[in-house]
Amino acid sequence: MPLTDWIGRQESATDILRAEPVRALAAALDLPQDPYRAGAALPPLRHWLSFWAIAPRSGLGRDGHPRLGGFLPDVGAHWGRPARRMWAGSRVEFHAALALDAPASRVATIEAVSEKHGRSGGLVFVTVRQEISDVTGRLCITDRHDIVYREDGSSQTQPEPAPVDHSAELAFNADPTLLFRYSALTFNGHRIHYDRDYARTVEGYAGLVVHGPLLATLLVDFAVAQQPQKRLAQFSFRGRRPVIDGQPFRLRAKAMPDRNDTLALWIMDAEGMLAMTAEAVFA
Repeated sequence: MPLTDWIGRQESATDILRAEPVRALAAALDLPQDPYRAGAALPPLRHWLSFWAIAPRSGLGRDGHPRLGGFLPDVGAHWGRPARRMWAGSRVEFHAALALDAPASRVATIEAVSEKHGRSGGLVFVTVRQEISDVTGRLCITDRHDIVYREDGSSQTQPEPAPVDHSAELAFNADPTLLFRYSALTFNGHRIHYDRDYARTVEGYAGLVVHGPLLATLLVDFAVAQQPQKRLAQFSFRGRRPVIDGQPFRLRAKAMPDRNDTLALWIMDAEGMLAMTAEAVFA
């Protein structure tokens, strides 16, 4: 079955945007929990704490994710060999506020599928558009996920030094407890975040991998702290290099001189390399 046959597939879900997981994440990040009560606005990117992909244990793949071939294409079957999956980035538009402890609905659509072959092996890119609406049907968030599949044993891209010119900086270190708590709050079974042997021997990482969405959440909070009087309209991020547990990293921000409503953001890892880039646009 051609991978492009998955384009246009949809799945729908409803959920309650509960305040308790938002407060739990705030506690895990040592942030104040008091603002996040019923009726308050859902903070940016906390929609990732809802709409869990709940699959039985028998329906999981070797990596701990729900087995492919349903909504998402089974790239491993297409290649005839195992494929590794990674959430490479997102482009999020915030149209209107969502309320905590209120119902919401999500429609996910596979928008694009493309396959490439290069020196690092086979690659498949899948874009999933998620549209999240409140109980009245008003569209509040459009979130395009970029998912990449790589062949087992394929090499990573060459690291790039992080920029040194920045206007704000915050140091952070993600320990295994934080990774465990974030996996639990998002019902994320990907073993690279908690199974050190699997992360090292099967997927070839130096240790446990800090979740890309967790890093993006740190960056979006950092961005909002730089512009407290403005409304966040758009946020995008792209993973460049894995961040490993226990290794210190730095969040950095810089205003864009030709766009006073936009912040350029990035994460510099312990080796001074670029781990994630992001952009926040304010209204």
